Amino acid sequence: MLTNLRQIVQEVNAAQDFKQAMQILVSRVRETIETQACSLFLIDQKRKQFVLMSTVGLSDKLVGKVRLGLDQGLIGLVGERAEPVNIRDAPSHPKYYLSPKLGDDKFKSFLGVPIIHQRQLVGVLVVQEGEERGFDESEEAFMVTVSAQMAGIIAHAAATGILEKLWAYKARGARKESHTVKGIPAVPGVGIGNAVVVYPLADLAAVPDKEAKDVQVELELFNQALLASRQDIEELSARLPESLPTAEKALFEVYLQILDDNSIGKEVRALIEDGQWAQGALRRVINKHIAAFEAMEDSYLRERADDLRDLGRRVLSHLQSSKQSVSEYPEQTILVGDEVTASALAAVPSDSLVGVVSASGSKNSHVAILARALGVPAVMGTKGLSVTELDGVQLIVDGYYGQVYLEPTQRLRKQYIALAKEEQQLDADLEQLRDLPAQTPDNYQVSLFINTGLNEDAGLSSSVGAEGIGLFRTEVPFMLRDSFPTEEEQRVLYRQLLSAFHPRPVIMRTLDVGGDKPLPYFPIEEANPFLGWRGLRITLDHPEVFLVQLRAMLKANHELGNLRILFPMVTNPSEVDDALRLLARAHKEIVDEGFDVPMPLVGVMLEVPSAVYMAGSIAKRVDYLSVGSNDLTQYLLAVDRNNSHVSNIYDGLNPAVLMSLMQAVQSAHNEAKQISICGEMAGDPASVILLMAMGFNAFSMNATSLPRIKWV
Repeated sequence: MLTNLRQIVQEVNAAQDFKQAMQILVSRVRETIETQACSLFLIDQKRKQFVLMSTVGLSDKLVGKVRLGLDQGLIGLVGERAEPVNIRDAPSHPKYYLSPKLGDDKFKSFLGVPIIHQRQLVGVLVVQEGEERGFDESEEAFMVTVSAQMAGIIAHAAATGILEKLWAYKARGARKESHTVKGIPAVPGVGIGNAVVVYPLADLAAVPDKEAKDVQVELELFNQALLASRQDIEELSARLPESLPTAEKALFEVYLQILDDNSIGKEVRALIEDGQWAQGALRRVINKHIAAFEAMEDSYLRERADDLRDLGRRVLSHLQSSKQSVSEYPEQTILVGDEVTASALAAVPSDSLVGVVSASGSKNSHVAILARALGVPAVMGTKGLSVTELDGVQLIVDGYYGQVYLEPTQRLRKQYIALAKEEQQLDADLEQLRDLPAQTPDNYQVSLFINTGLNEDAGLSSSVGAEGIGLFRTEVPFMLRDSFPTEEEQRVLYRQLLSAFHPRPVIMRTLDVGGDKPLPYFPIEEANPFLGWRGLRITLDHPEVFLVQLRAMLKANHELGNLRILFPMVTNPSEVDDALRLLARAHKEIVDEGFDVPMPLVGVMLEVPSAVYMAGSIAKRVDYLSVGSNDLTQYLLAVDRNNSHVSNIYDGLNPAVLMSLMQAVQSAHNEAKQISICGEMAGDPASVILLMAMGFNAFSMNATSLPRIKWV
């Protein structure tokens, strides 16, 4: 039956539309179990009824018309129990209901299994037989497995309104309903407009291997395609607003470097010279690099595979002489695609773009980073979204909660238009608060900092009124290189940052790699990297790396004095002792070299539950504590927040998380030490009120969140 199951899934996924997919489902299930009838009932949640969606063995004319109450008959019993119901003689069962429309009085045996998606019943799959027959355990298990495989497809069809169109039961003049698709909230804000669907430029996967008829001709074709692609990127970069931060503009410089003669170009030419035609050589090189990036654990680096794929398609489109179609963009454009790329976003006039919706990708993808820099609301990872049907459709993008509303009602539109106006007014009001302290009416003051991994954020921090850097992720520069940076290279980098913020404090977290942040030149292969060799565990095991970084930090702080050091991923006080010994050694070496540098303030990140319970002992050893709320929540609740199956459980306001935070604050204050918090909670206005009441002294967040937190 496993072979049959795979075939069913493949055929369903290859179906032209949902209706055909469900007909394939019931037909193949009936054939596999060798029974007389198979029917699919799906739930109309608004009317609280089961609706016959598809059938083989009953009349096709009944599809979309036969409706049963949720507690009616054996179908209702399956839904009520949320488990299979297997009956040899259905008419004798007390819950049996003979529907005059269905005409199922000719069947005796009944096997029904529930279809459940994320704890919610979405339908019931039924097989029936005219003679008394006990469907065996293997048949029952097969039905349960099929239902589990189909649950996500059916739930998506319900969420996107496909089912309502198929049932065709709407009365004339009935109130129109909007449909909602859930994704990952990548950029906060509200966007209201019309969808413009973008498609891949060319299909690399469809390119075969083929021997080059004339190597010189193929080389010339590739050179021309590479040059045309570089010109495309330069033109797109020129269209970006002048106000865009340097870091985001640099993305297109990276694209140009990838397309350089000494990068991908060199590898492709080598394959062409070996006899492969240009298109095949390009496919091989691009796919090789894509595979390398996709194998990385780090979500940021993994998303770079999409950038390579986009560039490869662009070069291929020129090789195939595809003319780049110029889309028309309405005044309120919401860019939609299976895989929206940064170059597709850059092609839209900035004054027309109001939202981005991508069926794939995450908040770390370059299109999300670019949208964030432009202040454009974005929702990523709307898996299963049928983008081909959305061109021109009116949408609302809710970047706060990751919701996309398809064909919103007039009432919903009015609500979001009002919200968008409030947002605009609030943004204008926030400008007036930039240089004021973050202080409550009763004169309680907290400190607001920003998180960053880029030197370019210095200007951005000033524009939002940050009091300094609450978390500088030193691993970002390490990740952008092909070897460990030297002490001097690190010193120059840290000096630039400390000088840019002087005299405001800069908290530099020591190298925090491993887990979801591997280095390409320092591979770490583990079955469970989040519970493995990462953070301070690595740097303590490699003092030759740790000491170089500490020395660079201390030297960069010479005659400035605004450096603060933070140790990540601490699990017990002994690790802090070891790290402090290495810091003291580095400091002595620097002083012996003639640098008059004071010992900076030192802190520890509380992001592991064990560290929270030993926070008092840790606080005795250092100058301050900082809570990493994202990891702490993840570890406390055993939830990967990027996993769509369990992301709804990830909740920073879970009582267990709040109790841990309270304990951390009390432990710090008992030792008369300051405590800050960074992570998503620090940038959430509702959470900040509670955190301030707990006694947190400082909050560190993304720069875009800081003005709103100050307003709160």
